[in-house]
Amino acid sequence: MTTAQALVAFLARQYTERDGRRHRLINATWGIFGHGNVAGIGQALVEAGNGHRTGPRMPYLQGRNEQAMVHAAVGYARQSGRLSAHAVTTSIGPGATNLVTGAALATINHLPVLLLPGDTFATRPADPVLQQLEVPYAGDVSVNDCLRPVSRYFDRVTRPEALIPAALQAMRVLADPAETGAVTLALPQDVQAEAYDWPEEFFAARVWRVRRPAPDAAELEEAVRAVRSARRPLIVAGGGVRHSAAEETLAAFTAATRIPTASTQAGKGALRHDHPADVGGIGHTGTATADELARTADLVIGIGTRYTDFTTASGTLFENPAVRFLNLNITGSDAHKLAALPLVADARTGLEALTAALAGRAYRVDPAYETEYTGAKEAWEEQVEASFTTPDPTARPTQTQVLGLLDTLVTEEDILINAAGSLPGDLHKLWRTRSRDQYHVEYGYSCMGYEIPAAIGVLLATATRKPPRPVWALVGDGTYLMNPTEIVTAVQENLPLKLLILQNHGYASIGGLSEAVGAERLGTAYRHRDADGGFTGPPLPVDLAANAASLGMHVLRATTVDDLRKALAEARAAEGPTCVYVETETPDTVSGPPPAQAWWDVPVAETASRPAAVKAREEYDRRVAARRRHL
Repeated sequence: MTTAQALVAFLARQYTERDGRRHRLINATWGIFGHGNVAGIGQALVEAGNGHRTGPRMPYLQGRNEQAMVHAAVGYARQSGRLSAHAVTTSIGPGATNLVTGAALATINHLPVLLLPGDTFATRPADPVLQQLEVPYAGDVSVNDCLRPVSRYFDRVTRPEALIPAALQAMRVLADPAETGAVTLALPQDVQAEAYDWPEEFFAARVWRVRRPAPDAAELEEAVRAVRSARRPLIVAGGGVRHSAAEETLAAFTAATRIPTASTQAGKGALRHDHPADVGGIGHTGTATADELARTADLVIGIGTRYTDFTTASGTLFENPAVRFLNLNITGSDAHKLAALPLVADARTGLEALTAALAGRAYRVDPAYETEYTGAKEAWEEQVEASFTTPDPTARPTQTQVLGLLDTLVTEEDILINAAGSLPGDLHKLWRTRSRDQYHVEYGYSCMGYEIPAAIGVLLATATRKPPRPVWALVGDGTYLMNPTEIVTAVQENLPLKLLILQNHGYASIGGLSEAVGAERLGTAYRHRDADGGFTGPPLPVDLAANAASLGMHVLRATTVDDLRKALAEARAAEGPTCVYVETETPDTVSGPPPAQAWWDVPVAETASRPAAVKAREEYDRRVAARRRHL
C-alpha cells in the first residue's frame, strides 16, 4: 500500500470510547485537491470510498475553502462531544497555509481536528519546486511549519515507515481531553505515493479510551474546606462542563448547595436559562446579575474554564479583597490559574466527588443569598424582555428584536451558531438557552467566517436525527463577506441550513469599540467615500441576499418585524438550505441591549491630539487602576 492508502485505512479503524460507548474517531475527510495531495491522499480516498480494499469506508466531503473546511470539522467535533472528528486534506502551498486560522481556532478551543497538508518533496528531485518556500538557513523548512505553533501535535512524515509512530501519536492527542486540538501530519507528495509493506497490526481496530480522571484525595479535601467556609460562592461554568457531558451533575450539585452558576461563552447552556441557579453570562458580555455576584464573591469555583479576559473583565471583576478561587479542570495549567486551589479532574467525575464529599457535611448557602440572586435574576429578565419586545410590527427590527423573534420560535431542538461581531455580546447577555447544546458561540478565537461552515459540521453530526434538528447560522454582513463559500457545500449536500443574515452596513461591534477608544469608527462602515475622503456616504449597493441566492440558497427577504416573524417560521420548517435576510435598525438607548456590565481592556493611545482619544484615555486610566492580580 502507498503511504496515503495506509493512512486512510488506518484512520478508518480508529475509535474512541467513553462511558462504555464507542465512536468512530475520524468519521470523514474534507478535501480540496491540488498537486501535493491529489495523487496521494486523493487517490487513497477514491479507493477507501469505493470499497476497493477491505475494511470501513472513509467518506469524503468536498469543501470550497481550506479554512472553512477546518471550521466545519471543528463544528462537527464540538457537536460530537469531542468523541468524533474529521480530517482535512489540502494541497501544498496556499492550500496548506489556509489551514492556519482554523487550526488556531481548534487548538484554542480544545477541539480535535486532523490536518493533512501536502508538503514539498522529501527526496528533493528539483529545488525549488512550485510553491516551495526557500529558507537560506534551513533546508528542511516548508510553509507547513506555520502550523507548528497552532497545533497540539505536529510531525512531517518523510519516510513511509515514519507514518506508524506519527499516526499513533496523532490519535493519542486527538483523543486526550487534556491535550486535544489541531493535530498536523505534513505529508510530502512523493512519500504519499510511495509503497511500503505495512505490518498487519497497524490496521487492526484500535480503541482510544477517553479518560475521566478522578481528583486527588488531598485536593478534594481542600476543595471541600474551601466550599464549606464560603459565604458568597459563585460557580463559573466553562466549556469543560459541556465537553465532559457534566450538565446533569452540575445541576445536582447546585440543587444540593444552591450555589449560583454563571457561564462563559463556551459554558452557556451548562444549566438551562430557567434553572433557579442559572444567573447568565459572566464578564464583559455578561449579565448584571452574574457580574454583581462576581464582584462580591468570596469563593469562585471555576469548572472547565480558561478564565479569558472577557470572563475576568481583564482582571477587574472579582473585587472582594478576600476572594479565593477553586478550579476544577482536567488541564493542570488551567486548574492553577488565578492562584487557585486546583482540583485536577474530569468535570463530571470531579463534581460527583465534590457533591458526595459535601453531602455528609450539610453545606448549603444562606437562604438570604439565594433570595438575593434569584431576585436579581428576575430583574435582569425584565431587561431581556424589554430588549426583545417589538412594539411596532411594521417597523424595521433592531438586532436584539431579531433575537427576540427567534426566541419565540425555537425549542430545545434548535441550535444557534455564532462567533464574532456584536451578536456574541447580545447572545451571551440575553439568549435564553433551552438545552445543553443549543448555544454554540465560538469565542475562544472569535473568528469571523466560522458560522456557516461550523453549522454544516453540526448538521453532519446531527444527521441521524429525524426530523433533523434546526441549525441556525447567525451572521452579520461583515462576517458573511468573510466566508460565504460553504453555502455551496450546504446546497450540494442538501443540508437544511438556516442562515440568518443581519445587514447593518459595517462592523457594528468594532465600530462601537472604535468610538469608545477614540478611533472615531475609522474603517468600520460599509459606505461610499465622501468628499473629504472619509466613509460617510450612502451605504454600498451590496445585495447579500442576491449573493446567497446565486450560491444556491432559497432566500426570504424581510423588511419589517411582521415580515421577519413569518420568514423565520418558514425557514425553520424548510427542508433545504434557506436564508433569511433582514436589514436591522440602529437601536436607541431604550430598544437596544443593556450596556456592558464589566470592563474589557483595549489600550488607548497614551498621547493624542484629537479630543475623542484624549477623553477615551482618561476613562482608560480610571478603569485600569482597578485591575488586580490574584496571587
